[in-house]
Amino acid sequence: MIKTSKYILSKAVILMCIAFFTHSCKDAEHNLIPNSNTEDTDTIANNRQLPEQFKNYWYDGKAELTSYKLMQERYGEIRQGMAVTIFVTEDFLPKEQVKANSPSGKLVSVLKLNKTKKFTTGIYPYSIMTSTFNPILKKQHVLKISNSVQEWCGQVYMQLNNRNDFNIISHSYFEGEADQQITLEKTWLEDELWNLIRINPNELPTGDINLIPSFEYLRLRHKDVKAYKANAKLKKGDSLTKYDLVYPELERELIVYFNSSFPFEIEKWEETNGTQTNDSIRLKTTAHKIKRLRTDYWNMNRNEDTGLRDTLGLK
Repeated sequence: MIKTSKYILSKAVILMCIAFFTHSCKDAEHNLIPNSNTEDTDTIANNRQLPEQFKNYWYDGKAELTSYKLMQERYGEIRQGMAVTIFVTEDFLPKEQVKANSPSGKLVSVLKLNKTKKFTTGIYPYSIMTSTFNPILKKQHVLKISNSVQEWCGQVYMQLNNRNDFNIISHSYFEGEADQQITLEKTWLEDELWNLIRINPNELPTGDINLIPSFEYLRLRHKDVKAYKANAKLKKGDSLTKYDLVYPELERELIVYFNSSFPFEIEKWEETNGTQTNDSIRLKTTAHKIKRLRTDYWNMNRNEDTGLRDTLGLK
């Protein structure tokens, strides 16, 4: 009886050890890539050490506004328009996943990007905006993404919240898209990579990866919301660095050009999505910088401040 009890006890200890080491391996693998839960704030490997130049630039109470001349491919033709990127740091509530209005012990510092596009197709205009919120102090996936597209046919809206998984809601006036709730395993998102360029481009993924395309692309092209196989390349030059994303299945390529030195400002980008002319020439969307400003734009809301739009070349 004693021998049997010892055998049972030994077997239980062995099983506990196996369970412990299996769990530990999963945790270790989980921490190798920045996809830990928003509550995981104690893993030292996920911490970022911010240089003083980063703090001086991004925590000075101003935002960085950049205007771009946009040549947007839509419906098989190139449309002239404007794009604007607004990068700014904010205090973010990780549970509610909204901007904090008052100091709190549960705040997360994020780098927010509001990226807008405006262009016209024939008689009617398009207005597109994507907002992304990347945590700054931790190497984690984006906490939230929202995207909306408005044009005279209607509007669509999609939002991702980083919880235990990626929780996505989507509303569209198109048949087959209507109202959706989607849950995806955590992986890289194209939209979060723009902020990662500004935080630390050395953290950009390279090689063969699983990547969820930009929300703008998914809605404009009516593609399934999921991760696709992609290849990422980073090539650093003396003045500009080139980040190239290719999705073979989607015939999609995005190339972002940014300054090779801090603060890694984005100078231009281009994308192709397989659309061709009758002469088999692939049409390309491009955006080239016009002007860059650093200002507390949220305080520039009087009529006398409209001259700043002229400075940015905005119509």
